[in-house]
This record gives sequence, structure tokens and C-alpha cells, in this order.
Amino acid sequence: MTRLSLEQVTDFVDFTKGKDLKEFFKQGYSSISSQNFLSDVRLSPDGRHIHVIVRQPKSGLMTHDKYQRPHLMQCQKHNDLVLSGNGPVVDVIYVPQSKPEDGASVLGVIFENGRVEFWKFLECRSGWNLLQTADLCNSPRAKVSSVCICQNFIIWCEERPPSENSNSACSNFRFCICKKTVEVNEGGVNLGNMKIALHNNPRYTTVSSGNFVYLLPDMRENSSIGISKVFLAWSPEHDTFSVHSACSCTLMKSSSKESDFKRLVTDCIGLLSTINPPDICGFSPTGCGDLLLLLSTGWVCIMKRDGSLSHIYKLPDNCLSASGTQNSLKIYNEILALTIGRTLFLIDTKCGLELERISLKTEGLLFINTLDSHSPQMLSETGLFVVTQKPKPSPTLSEDSNALLVETVFEEACKYYQQRSLSSTQLTVEKLKKGGMFQAPISLAAILKDYLSNQKTKPGEKHSTGQERLMSSLESELRSLVSLEDVKTSMVNASEKDLENYCESLVQQEICRLLSGEIERENLQYLNSIFNLFPTYSWHAMQAVLHLRCNGEGLLSSKAPAELWKIILSPVQPTANFAHCNGQQKHTTVPVFELLCQSIFKFQPSWLPRFLELAQQQSGGSSKSSWGYSMKESSESLPLYKRALTVLPCKRTYQHLEVELLLCSERPKAIMQALRILIKQSQWERVAQVAERFCRQSPLLNKEIFIALLCEVSQHRDLDPFLDLLWTLCPEDMTVTSILNIVLTNLPDSTQNSGPFEAHGSQVTIGLLKPLLRKVLQRETKPNQRYADILQSPTVPPLTPPRQPKGLFRDAEQQETKQRTSSGSQVTSQAKLL
Repeated sequence: MTRLSLEQVTDFVDFTKGKDLKEFFKQGYSSISSQNFLSDVRLSPDGRHIHVIVRQPKSGLMTHDKYQRPHLMQCQKHNDLVLSGNGPVVDVIYVPQSKPEDGASVLGVIFENGRVEFWKFLECRSGWNLLQTADLCNSPRAKVSSVCICQNFIIWCEERPPSENSNSACSNFRFCICKKTVEVNEGGVNLGNMKIALHNNPRYTTVSSGNFVYLLPDMRENSSIGISKVFLAWSPEHDTFSVHSACSCTLMKSSSKESDFKRLVTDCIGLLSTINPPDICGFSPTGCGDLLLLLSTGWVCIMKRDGSLSHIYKLPDNCLSASGTQNSLKIYNEILALTIGRTLFLIDTKCGLELERISLKTEGLLFINTLDSHSPQMLSETGLFVVTQKPKPSPTLSEDSNALLVETVFEEACKYYQQRSLSSTQLTVEKLKKGGMFQAPISLAAILKDYLSNQKTKPGEKHSTGQERLMSSLESELRSLVSLEDVKTSMVNASEKDLENYCESLVQQEICRLLSGEIERENLQYLNSIFNLFPTYSWHAMQAVLHLRCNGEGLLSSKAPAELWKIILSPVQPTANFAHCNGQQKHTTVPVFELLCQSIFKFQPSWLPRFLELAQQQSGGSSKSSWGYSMKESSESLPLYKRALTVLPCKRTYQHLEVELLLCSERPKAIMQALRILIKQSQWERVAQVAERFCRQSPLLNKEIFIALLCEVSQHRDLDPFLDLLWTLCPEDMTVTSILNIVLTNLPDSTQNSGPFEAHGSQVTIGLLKPLLRKVLQRETKPNQRYADILQSPTVPPLTPPRQPKGLFRDAEQQETKQRTSSGSQVTSQAKLL
């Protein structure tokens, strides 16, 4: 087993003016107004130079260098980078040499007025040397807002001065994207002619990744037309643009050599009004044309060159808001490093698995060192750090630990027998050993002693066949018991750095042990105490035990065995003191399912409905097996959705989660409850979606949903955009009379002062109900297909009945004539009497 840890590579003492750099970090961390001060720090590709862009009180650039030969740094004759320009510094770029053998890259310092200074660090000449200065912009009134380098192009966003006749709306589109070729050779730096690639665009931040340049919107700009919803990807080599968004519909348009921003996004204006993509909280180029994005939803995504958006990892909910705006993210080979506040996340990009979560003393800035691009490196207040892999310590049990482990067996057995004893006398370990009545703990202690002693014997030594069978059957239990004691013993002598890892491992083993068998009252209380004392470790352990994974679509999957789900989904234990009052628990002991739901609600609330769906799938599939559960509501067994609802507080803040849990249950009463909540919140679009989805479930639910919505239609006009959908949901057994009765019963009280021609009517009209009434009336007047064969005359004569034999026919005819004569004689006799 290996774990990732953060180790310091070098201190700022190795850099020139290291004391000033430490002072800068202290001032930055103590400043309340500058929460994102690390955004003004730049590192060279080789990690030897740290540049700090100073904004206040006077603009400038601080540079700190690390010499490969320390004795040169001690020499007093080293040249610092002293800028000749006086304007504000926008950014710094590193221009690679045309020939790699020519040495280090050239540093370009870009000023706001478009002036650029090219510097080169030569250790043999004791520091920085100014190569030349040049101008990027053609106009002296132009300003540079952002800059980057892509291949042999310098790309920048230039702000043009506003014209006298321009209004405030046009002033937002007074920027343009420009480029110049750059080449470094022995004679200096050669710049080509300026070319404008895009006109009339808003302020953009230029980010270079491979052969592409991404133009990200500046969040400081308030755009009233929603331009901040999209960003552009540009290929400087081919001059092609594509419009992207941070939602599912990523690639919106591709344009070949279009130079006007307004014409570029004209076809997307209609689509902009229909999408609501999340904000971009952080970004980082990957170097191969892709772009890492940290979205306000907590998802870390990667934008591919082809426009597809892949989800990698979901941060815990409210993690971004709790940690402020300071974040940094980089990708190293197949490991994603992400700093949010004072937490470093290390994620496997292949499967989105969290490899490590490291707590930091202060915020850090991630960077990529070209000399070691596979290892995550970070700049912090105390120096440069690198993430390394080292094996976890595997301590061995000493002789004293062996004796303690055997003694633990008798202590647990003593506690077990004492609970089941009818005698009031206290049972001790000595009585248990000498009594001779309790052979089970004595046998287990002997087996454990033999197992521990055999760990030190040679592999060639074998025991009898019976002992081998016994040891092989108990191998897994004994190994887990010994490994658990290993962790406990190691925690006593562990350092602070290793203590957290041991504690997390211990919590995971304990939770796995408790969930491996039937949970009694004492074990349930113990499990509750673990979740209360170590909530973060328990959350990680729960994900590991259940093998919970979340894909990019938000669906949960689990590879836990059926027996484990049996324990988790067991009904509410009557012995466990479990009660809720106003959304708060009276007692700390709750069943396992509610305990897991509490942990999910605390760390990842958006997973709670998906976890309920997963649990219901396991419960539904288990009904066919030997441990199926009855879904009838009783005091001991509640539906899973009601058990999940108990973890929500009684505040209206989490009503969206309550609605999702009710809908996930797929029960008619719960669906109607969720529908009423949505109606109360006036979320009419969501109401229409729920009605369309669940009306197909059953005719009774369809009728109940339709009547509820028809009552709302009678009272207001908010459902007018969805009337066509509502009329299609009308049940088969509804009549015109019943519809009119529902409408008339639920009509609101008419206002006294309303005139005959009200400007904004809020009541339903006959014109709105006309399509529904026509549809129902046609259905009523249409003849029933069941009796259609009776109403229609047959076109073919009926078939001839089968003939009977002659003898039978004559007998039947004689009997018929006798009946006729007898009946005729009776009639004549009655007539004579009359």
C-alpha cells in the first residue's frame, strides 16, 4: 500500500530576496481584501524564478531567483530584474528559444500601455539582462487587458478607446483580439506585424493550451445580454473560432475565418436565452489543447478540443462557498491536483476516484515544472512542495502486543457472557479462564496464539490436516483481527502526519467490521458514535465499503454485496432510541440507513435522492430473494423514502431535496405531496414535467394529478403555457359535466371593482377550456366500440343451422303438434266458458 504525501523541496532561503518573498506571503494571507492574491504570482517553467506582480501601492514586478550554483548568489554582484517602464504590469510570459540548445527561455514583461520588455537570465553573467523593448499595440491610447503565448504567437486582448458617439452598451464591445509572431534568436527578439483576429468583442482572458487559445469571459464585466454564458476557442494557426458553453451543449458553432464578434454569435442569441450554464470559478490549460474547468456547481470538468465536456470529479457541496475564491488546479499525467482554500485534493482522472485529501496550513498555488511534469508541485508560504508516493508503514506486533491481543479475546467474551447471564455476580476474566465452563474463548485464544506463532515459523513447516482446515476457515477473520490490532498499536507511537492516516484506516476497518454481521443495540450505538466523532473519515469509509461511484450524469452505482444491503436496509430497530422532533433528533442512536443518509446529507446532499434510488433498487431486487422486505407501513418498517426524509431539517431551505426524495419513491401519495409543494412554490414548468412523467403510472394517479391541476387552472392563469400538455392528460372517464363542476367549484371570488373588460384577467375563460371540452364531448358522443356489431346491420346472411337426423326430427315434430293441439283445446274451452 502506498499513499501520497506533501514534502518540502526547497525553502525561500534558496532564492534571492527570500525574506521579501516571505513578507509578501504574510501580508497576502493576513489581508482581508486580497483573498485571491496568489493570482498575481507566476513561476518560470523550470521553477527557478518566482515573479510577483505588485498592484498596490505602486505597480511593479518582484522577481526571486534560485541559482544552480549557490556561491554565485552569495556574490554581491548579481543583477536584479529592474523594469525600465513605469506603467502597470499586466502579465509575464516565457518565450521559448527557436533552438532548444540555445538555453533558457526569454522572459517578456507586458505593460498595460502595450509596451513589452524582453529579459534573459544568465547565471554566468550574474543575473538578468535586458535584451530589448518593443510595442505590441499600434495605437498609443490602446490598453492590454490580458496576454498569453501560443506556439510562435503573442496573443493579447486589447481595449480600444471609446468613441464620442458610443453609448454604454457599445462600450462593452470595444475590445479586440490581436496577435503577433515572435522569434528569439542570437540577435535578439523579432516581432512580426500586428493582426487583428476578432473585432468588437467583450473583455476576454486569453488562455493558451497547445495549439488553441481559449477566450474566457471576465467575471468583472457585467453583461446584460448574457455573453458571459459562452466562451470562445480559437486556433491562431488556422484563424477559426468555435463557441462553447459550460453546460451539456458545449459546441454551439464553428466559424471559419470570421473576424466580427457580433456576427460570430448572432446564430447563438436564441440559444443563449434557453441555457443557464454554471459560472467558471477556476481554469487551467492542460498543454495538449484541452482546458480544465472548475464550475460553480462543484464539478471539475475538462473541455476537449472537439468541444465535448467530460466530468471528472464532484466536490462536496458548499465546498467552494465555504473556502472562498482561492483555488488552483493542474493536471499531472493522470492525476488531477486541486486546491480549494486550505485543502489539496488528488484525483485519478481515469475514474474520478479521490486518491488523497491533504490539509494545508495556508493556501497554495499549483504549478507545473518542466523538469518534473509528472509530480504535482505547489508554492506555499514556507516554500516549494512536491507530492510524493511512499509506502504506508506496516508495523509488526511485539510479544507484549500478542499477549494483549489474547487478553482482549477474554475481555470481549466476559462482556458477552455477562449480558446473557441471569446471575447478579460480576464475571471476571480470571473466573472465565479457571471456570472450565466457557470453552469457546479459551479455544479462540489458543487458536489466536497458534496463528501468531505460526506467522514467525518457516513456510516449509506444516501442521496436521485438521489444524490446517481450521486455520484456513478462520484465516480471514484472524487476519482482520490482527490487522485491526496493528493499526491500534501503531497509533500509539505514530507521528502527527501519520496519525490521520491510521485514524482513517481504523475507522474504515471498524465500520466494515460492524456492517459485516447483524447489528445489535450496543454495536449500533458504537457505530453512531464513530459517525459522530469522525464524520469525515466515516464518510470516506462509507464510500469505500459500499463502493459508491458517481458518474458525470449524477447517477450512483454500488458494488456492495446483497448481504451488506440487507443490514443497511433493515427496518427500524425497536430497541434503538430513535425519534425526531421538529427535524432534530432527540437521541443520537439512529438506524444504519438513516445514519448513512445523514452522512450523505452533510457532505454531498445532491447524492441523497440518488442513494435512495439505489437503496430502493436493492430493496426491490431483494424481494425475490430470501431476505425480502415488506413495503407496508408500520411502526417498525417505514418506506425508505420516509426514512430518508427524517434526516432533513424542517427548514424550507431543503424543500428541493424533499421534492426529489418524494418523487424518487414513485408512490402515489408521495408524488402528490411533491406536486403540491411545487404548486405552492409556483414552479409551473417543474409541475408540468412531473405531471407528464407520472400520469402514465396508473389511471388513478393520472386522474388525481389532472384534477389537482384543473383546480389550479380555475384559479389563475400561470399554467396557460402548459394547457396543451394538460389537456392530453385528461383521463378517459372524465365527462364535460364533471370538468365544469370542478372548474365552477374552484373559481376564485370575483373582485367587486372589476369591470367587464379587465386588462389582465386572472380567471379561466371558456376559450381556454374549449379544446378540452371539445375533446371530451367528441369522446362522449362517439359510439362505444363494444356494441358496434349490434348497431351495424350484417352484410352477409347468417349461416344455416346444422340439420338433425330424420328419426329425431319426426319425434320432435310429433311432440310439437301434440303441444299445439293441447294448447288449442284449452283455449276453446276457456272461450266457451266466457
